[in-house]
Amino acid sequence: MPVLIVALALLTACGSAEEPGLSNADYASVANGHNKALMHIETSLVSAGPANVTLFLTGKVAYREDHHSKISSPVQGRVVEVRARLGDQVNAGDILLVLESPHVAKAYSEFVREHSELGHATQAYRLAHDLFKAKALPLLDLKQAEKDLAKAQAEFRRTKERLLALQVPAVEVNKPLSDQTISARFELRSPLTGTVVERTVTPGQLVTGHSSQALFMVADLDRLQIVADAFERDLAMIRPGQDATVTVDAYPDMVFPAVVETIGDIVDSSSRTIKVRAWFNNDHPKLKPEMFTRLYLSLDNDGTFFSVPNKAVLVVDGKEYVYVMEAEGRYVRRAVKVGPASGDLIRVVEGLTFGDRVVTKGAVLLMAQEGTG
Repeated sequence: MPVLIVALALLTACGSAEEPGLSNADYASVANGHNKALMHIETSLVSAGPANVTLFLTGKVAYREDHHSKISSPVQGRVVEVRARLGDQVNAGDILLVLESPHVAKAYSEFVREHSELGHATQAYRLAHDLFKAKALPLLDLKQAEKDLAKAQAEFRRTKERLLALQVPAVEVNKPLSDQTISARFELRSPLTGTVVERTVTPGQLVTGHSSQALFMVADLDRLQIVADAFERDLAMIRPGQDATVTVDAYPDMVFPAVVETIGDIVDSSSRTIKVRAWFNNDHPKLKPEMFTRLYLSLDNDGTFFSVPNKAVLVVDGKEYVYVMEAEGRYVRRAVKVGPASGDLIRVVEGLTFGDRVVTKGAVLLMAQEGTG
C-alpha cells in the first residue's frame, strides 16, 4: 500500500549535495505544492453507532404478476358489441365483448352430432348386453358394442371440452339439449377483478383469435408492487417480509408502507444489481405503474457499526478505498468494504478500526500524488 509522507525535512534531505538535480527554487516550489495539498486535506474520526440504518433503493411501480392479465380471444370472429371501456371496474367473469364466430357455431354443431352418436351407441350397447345375457348374441359382438360406446363417449367429451374452451358456460353445456341456447356468439370474459387499463378493440373489428392480439388488459390497481435494484453488497441485509416505505416525486409529503415480497435469483451482468420486489396497498390509487420510486428498508441488526462520511470513500476499478491518517502528514490508502448509506454517512463493514481518522477532503489530491489518480 503506497504511503505519502509530506514533510519539509524530507525535502531538505533530498536536496543535499550528494544528489544534485533540483535548484533551491525548485525545492521551494515542490514544498509549496505539498503544503498546499496539506492545506486542502480534512480528516474525520471514524464513528461507531447503533446498527439501525436505512437502506435506500431506486425502483418503479409495476403490476403484480398474478394481479393483471392481457386478454385475447381464443376464437376468430367479428366484434358485434364492446361492453368494457378504459377505466371501467370489472369483476371476474364479466363480459368484455361479444363476437360472431364461425368457430363457436362449428364447435356446437360437432357437439350436437356427437351427443346424438353417444345416444345411439348407448342404446346399442344396452341391447347387445341384454341379448348376450339371453345367449342370443356372441361375446365378440358385445365387445364390439363396448368399443363403439367408449369411442362415442370420448368424442362427446372432446366436443364438450372444446365448447368449454371457447368459454361457453358449463351450466349451459350441461343442460338437456332441448333447453340449450348456445349460438354462434362468443362472449369474451374477464379472468380477474380489476380495472380496464388497456383496450385495443372497436365494434366491427375482425379478431384473429391469436394470443398475440391482446384486446384488453385488466389489472388490480389496489395492490401493486415496487421493483427495485439492490447491489450485491446489500443483499444479505434484505429478506422477504421486511417492512419498507415508498416515496414518489408526485407526492413528496406522503409515505406509503410496503413489504418485501421476493428477492431475485439473477444478478444483472451490467449493473451488478438484483431485483427486489415489494408489494403495497394502493388504497387511494395514487401510485401509477411505471412511476419512479424510492424504496427505504429499515435494517435492524444487533450491535454497532463503523461509519464515515460518504465523501471519504473513493471507488477505483470497482473497489472502495479510504485514506487513513497514520501520523501528522502521513496517509495510507486502505481497501474497505462498505454497506448501505444513511444520510451523509456510509456504513463500513471491513477495513477500519475504532480510532482511525480518515480523509474526508483532499483524497483525490493524495491519489494524484501517488500517481494512481
